[in-house]
Amino acid sequence: MKRLSLYILVLAAFGLLFLGACGAEEAEPTPEPTVEPTLAPDEYSRDLLGSFIALPEVVEPTEYELTQEIVDLGRMLYYETRISISQEIACNSCHLLDNYGVDGLQFSLGHDGKPVGRNSPTVYNAALHLSQFWDGRAPDVEAQAQGPILASGEMGMPDPEYVLFVLNTIPGYLPLFEAAFPDDPDPINYDNVGRAIGAFERYLLTPGPFNELLEGNDDAFNEQEKRGLALFVSTGCTTCHYGEAVGGERYAVLGQVNAYPDLTDEGRFAITGEEADMYSFKVPGLLNIAETGPYLHDGSITSLAEMVELMAYHQLGKELTDAEITDIVAFLNALTGELPMEYIAIPEFPPNGPDTPGPYEYEGADSN
Repeated sequence: MKRLSLYILVLAAFGLLFLGACGAEEAEPTPEPTVEPTLAPDEYSRDLLGSFIALPEVVEPTEYELTQEIVDLGRMLYYETRISISQEIACNSCHLLDNYGVDGLQFSLGHDGKPVGRNSPTVYNAALHLSQFWDGRAPDVEAQAQGPILASGEMGMPDPEYVLFVLNTIPGYLPLFEAAFPDDPDPINYDNVGRAIGAFERYLLTPGPFNELLEGNDDAFNEQEKRGLALFVSTGCTTCHYGEAVGGERYAVLGQVNAYPDLTDEGRFAITGEEADMYSFKVPGLLNIAETGPYLHDGSITSLAEMVELMAYHQLGKELTDAEITDIVAFLNALTGELPMEYIAIPEFPPNGPDTPGPYEYEGADSN
């Protein structure tokens, strides 16, 4: 009887094992975890474009209404040399509109032939920036336009009153100011000078292949340019270079990760006095960057490839290979846009009046 019970127990155990084995064979296999595919650092996807915005047709001001009359006056004033103390320097002398808005010099030369303190940045697409000048001391292009006219080392006019005196002695300017500012009882004033030049600059935009890419045309870039774009993003360059102008929307310390050597220019610190702004500069926009060298606030770098290598190391702590630099430079070259040649045509200027002063005729001009 005991043997029979033991025999039954053994059979039952084998049965349970058999049933468990059958159940295991029939159960659904556990699925492998799904792994989303990731892009290689140099692999292009339209998702990479999220940091950028296509250019507008114009950068609208908030303080006044753009009119054709204001823009036409601004174009004339942009090229006007008589509002410099030597009557030889205009905005276009340092920001040549037929040369992508720069003069190509490390430091532009002022009315006295001496170099200015910082490299002259391009005026193209500058109206998109959060501020103007390397240190951001002017909030917009209208305020910026007033600065160089009065700067002693640039156009050298001693004060706004003398600028207005000169303009009032040129008979053709009064009707132009009246047409541009019809509600102003005294239209030839210094704010209106800056406003007119700024209005003209707000149309200085340069769409090109990159704009076409942003608007949906993937054929606007070749394969190397797409690789360069992908590397630009994966390297971390979009930390500073983003938006419509591919930069110009924030300040950054030069040498954010690895200290930049031999810095003497205090940058934005000289404006704010904030320790965090020491050696901080407005991030330049990269549209047309291949045409606007030399680079940095001091114009010390002439090679775009070297500039890429230095920025990757000093700003991001990364060392790029020669092949990576070459591809990123190809992308940067593709940021070159078209110049609006018809829009920037030099206008016909009003002739001098009998009382228009000659060069350096202002009393105390030598004090600059």
